[in-house]
Amino acid sequence: MFDISWSSLLSILGLAAVTVLTRSMFFISDRPWTLPGWAHRGLRYAPVAALAAVVAPEVLMSHGAFITTWQDARLFAVAVGAGWFFWRGGVLGTIVSGMAVYLPLHIALGW
Repeated sequence: MFDISWSSLLSILGLAAVTVLTRSMFFISDRPWTLPGWAHRGLRYAPVAALAAVVAPEVLMSHGAFITTWQDARLFAVAVGAGWFFWRGGVLGTIVSGMAVYLPLHIALGW
């Protein structure tokens, strides 16, 4: 049914073994494992950095290039959403206010 070569099977088993070994190192050790202080400080910024890495290209780029016009609904939606967040705080209000600006501009004006 499946036509798999020995080298492919060996590669799959080897990769599985390496994955299991590296992921179970924390459980194999007898002593408690702690991160160094510099790693703790760095991990505090990881969620913000990951969010910025996802959101910034979606807002500032279109079709793989930076947007070159101010007639983009995303720019106005981000401005209103950021204003709401700094004025009132809260994620839900930020999303609702940003989408309340984005949808009419995008649907009605085609921005």
